[in-house]
Amino acid sequence: MFHWAGTSAEKPVILMAHLDVVPVEGTWQYPPFSGKIVDGNIWGRGTLDDKGSLVGICAAVEMLLADGFTPAHDIWLSFGCNEEVSGQAATLAVEELTRRDVQPWFVIDEGGAIASEAFPGVAAPIGVIGLTEKGVTSLELRVEGRGGHASTPAKMGPTARIARAITRIDRSPMSASVPAPTVELLKRMGKHAPRAVRPLMTQADRIKPLLTKALIAAGPESAAMTRTTFAITTLSGAPALNVIASTAKAGVNIRIMVGDTVADVIEHVRTVIKDDKVHIDVIEQNEPSPISPMDEAFELIESTITEIFPDAVPSPYVMMAATDSRFFTAICPRVYRFAPFRMTKAQRESIHSYDEHLGVDAFLDGVRWYRRLIERLPA
Repeated sequence: MFHWAGTSAEKPVILMAHLDVVPVEGTWQYPPFSGKIVDGNIWGRGTLDDKGSLVGICAAVEMLLADGFTPAHDIWLSFGCNEEVSGQAATLAVEELTRRDVQPWFVIDEGGAIASEAFPGVAAPIGVIGLTEKGVTSLELRVEGRGGHASTPAKMGPTARIARAITRIDRSPMSASVPAPTVELLKRMGKHAPRAVRPLMTQADRIKPLLTKALIAAGPESAAMTRTTFAITTLSGAPALNVIASTAKAGVNIRIMVGDTVADVIEHVRTVIKDDKVHIDVIEQNEPSPISPMDEAFELIESTITEIFPDAVPSPYVMMAATDSRFFTAICPRVYRFAPFRMTKAQRESIHSYDEHLGVDAFLDGVRWYRRLIERLPA
């Protein structure tokens, strides 16, 4: 954590990023930790998540320091080291800021981007700014039994019972709705949408039930904008093919929509499984973040997007993933999630996957954006 004293200690601003990355997956065109620059792109794990923001913030600050610039307000740089594993760095940073009585005006962390191909038929890139993020809760389903030799299987053993529980969860989604940030996102995109869907999107606040159905029908990415999601991510059973498992487990990663709670989710899982022999262990639990206001702080971020990316449509949205910034809502009501980089759909899909890369020009525009944001802080 770095403290850059401004002209005023009132209304400090926190710029966030994290240094750690997820493991390498898949086959890469270029070595994932080489940072090779090829065809105008920087290739490597973390270029988008989240070292682009990390280096972009540092570059912008160092340029301003070299120019002898003093910001209008104190700026704190908070860089986490274990965001990808839900580590304690962010909570320790919040504790330290609380100890120093730092009350931020606003916080910016990773999240949205200048996203092209964000919605079918919408040609303009969307500068999505996360006003909130889904809560992350992980459960482990566990069934225990006698186990034994695979030649004499009993009906509904641990693995079969776990499989049935998984199927029941998969077939029983929670109720769907469209939260306020998503409504505003669709209204803003609607002005750039094809004529056939423009009325549907620009009047999103009036036809929310119809809009909810349309988003669910459009595919998993848009459906996730409407409800709490359940993903079965890990499975374990017997240690060998000829052994009946004495213990079977399944991991469930849940992203809780604004309006739902951890308690709602756990009750839903218990209800749909309908099996007392399936034990439910809570591995981690986080409620959805509060919705940050679209006031003067948001407008500063929005107008800086317009200045650096004039072709983009700035808009709020609900972030699906989790960030370190969710812990900063304890000390600040204005927590925004935005990385100022142009990203294609393919690039966004490479996050936590393979061939992650960031355009050189996109990176330099991001540095400009951080610099202008700091320069434009109102006195």
